[in-house]
Amino acid sequence: MTAARRTPGRRPGGPDTRGEIVEAARESFADKGFAATSMRAVARQAGVDAALVHHYFDSKDELFIEALALPVDPRLIAAHIVDGPRDEIGRRIATTFLGVWESPDGQQRMKALFRSVLSSDEVARMMREGITQLIVQPVSQMLDVPDAKLRVGMVATQLVGTAVVRYLVELEPVASVDVATLIDRLAPVLQQHLTG
Repeated sequence: MTAARRTPGRRPGGPDTRGEIVEAARESFADKGFAATSMRAVARQAGVDAALVHHYFDSKDELFIEALALPVDPRLIAAHIVDGPRDEIGRRIATTFLGVWESPDGQQRMKALFRSVLSSDEVARMMREGITQLIVQPVSQMLDVPDAKLRVGMVATQLVGTAVVRYLVELEPVASVDVATLIDRLAPVLQQHLTG
């Protein structure tokens, strides 16, 4: 009688292998950061074959999005932002960002994410590195100016401030103003940061 050979792929007995991969990825992103985390290292940490990680996730970007439970794919946000006239980028950013917050599921998940970022250095680092890779760099490249990253960073300060005031602190009248008015007020400020 020969011993059963272990074949690559799903290990036996694990009812939530995908969840264990996501947890291993979350730990790796927190410990090592976005750039130093690899699909192979996540597979080792989860105790599975690397092919199984690729079965569930096509890329490290997808694994990051799942690990942070982001309500939207940052790559799609970046693609939407850079696709269109340069003089309307501020409006596209404001509309996209507030659109995520205005959906019930998006608002719930973003509130949880913001609170985690504010209370955990690891989560803050994961967000910082991942968002830099997936949104800041593509938008900065599109601007094609020497201080592009600073400009995009200034946009981030406006967006984060707006989200905190409207959705977390609920400071009036910002908390209850209709979203169209908020976009109309925010878009020119973002545009000035980016192209002014």
